[in-house]
Amino acid sequence: MKQPIVDFVRGYASSGMARFHMPGHKGRGLLGMERDDITEIPGADSLYEASGVIAESEKAASALFGSARTLYSTEGSSQCVRAMVHLAVTCGRGNRIVCARNAHRSFIYACALTGARADWLYPENGNTPLCACPVTPRQVREALDREKTAAVYLTSPDYLGGMQDIFGIAKVCAEKGVPLMVDNAHGACLRFLPGDRHPLSLGADLCCDSAHKTLPALTGAAWLHISRRGERLFGERARQAMETYGSTSPSYLTLMSLDRLNAYLSGEGPLALQRTAEALEDVREQLRKAHWRVLPTDPMRLTLRAPVGSSGFQMADALRKAGAECEYADRDHLVMMISPMNTPEELALIPRALGRAPGPCGEIRLPRVRCRVALSIREAVFAPWETVPLEKALGRVCASPAAACPPAVPVVCAGEVIDENALIVMRYYGFESIRVVKE
Repeated sequence: MKQPIVDFVRGYASSGMARFHMPGHKGRGLLGMERDDITEIPGADSLYEASGVIAESEKAASALFGSARTLYSTEGSSQCVRAMVHLAVTCGRGNRIVCARNAHRSFIYACALTGARADWLYPENGNTPLCACPVTPRQVREALDREKTAAVYLTSPDYLGGMQDIFGIAKVCAEKGVPLMVDNAHGACLRFLPGDRHPLSLGADLCCDSAHKTLPALTGAAWLHISRRGERLFGERARQAMETYGSTSPSYLTLMSLDRLNAYLSGEGPLALQRTAEALEDVREQLRKAHWRVLPTDPMRLTLRAPVGSSGFQMADALRKAGAECEYADRDHLVMMISPMNTPEELALIPRALGRAPGPCGEIRLPRVRCRVALSIREAVFAPWETVPLEKALGRVCASPAAACPPAVPVVCAGEVIDENALIVMRYYGFESIRVVKE
């Protein structure tokens, strides 16, 4: 497969051209990669008016994912999330977005910027970790029957690797004529694994993928995918929405990594992903035999529940001492994200480092957090605020999403009144202070 962005940049870098344009390193910086770091010079195309090499590369990505249109982001899925919310509130169906509560904080800030109103869905089983929020097609149907809705918004896979019933929910959304938007930041690889559980393939209308999370791409490399139905709904407005929330100086190094990924995914990538997923399943089985509780996840993630008397932090320390670093740990979980770039030797290190589980797992018992809304998200985010310790936050209005990063899933959303249950959960996850609206 052609790599038009890579070919242009490499050709320019080797041309010996004197650079009287940005960036200031002029191809001779201190890191050794500056020769390929250019700006939107003639021939390099322009990300938000793409008609040349970028447009050609995006078209190749669209063919790989089976989309009507795929747009590049050099600012991660966060840029794509903002664009999706923007498109939802400009599609003529009002500003209400029905969404699962485990949304990334970029969604909250997108609501603040656009004036979207989040109508939260919560899991039917209240005993779920912070990052998880499984919802059912029935819940979505009931929410859509209640009120006019601009879009349904889901996060799948979530930070722990849990996956929503995208196919079932997409059928409900199609029935009701409401677009389905999916934050698939952690699931770009799903399209290229046996079974193809990518949200776009299962009926999503808009979907963002972070290439850099599960595939060999530079940090910030991401896609916004638009289905054929989504193309009819949003059409040419999608690129303008991306431009609204993007830098006018996109990274060509990041664009090159997306361009190079097209060749990888049309060549050796799918087989490499399949082999890695199979090897990871062998690791899961070894851990099960050692009595670890392995949670069901997407194929490229390994999530373990901490035994009673232990914690995810202790498990992460054991890995670290063996020469490995996890993606995320909290009191209850250890999360590892795997890609084909991990070697068999690295995978073999995991069960060796963790050994045998020291005991059984208990259940996570946290109160449900469903705080009363006092202000809209937009009103709260743009209001004057102050930071207070948790012990002084009871009854105050949250000014910004109370979320650590990772996983960037808010316990309390901007505009909500902080109650006792919220304080219990925030203390559990290690929060010490919170921003609140000034009184």
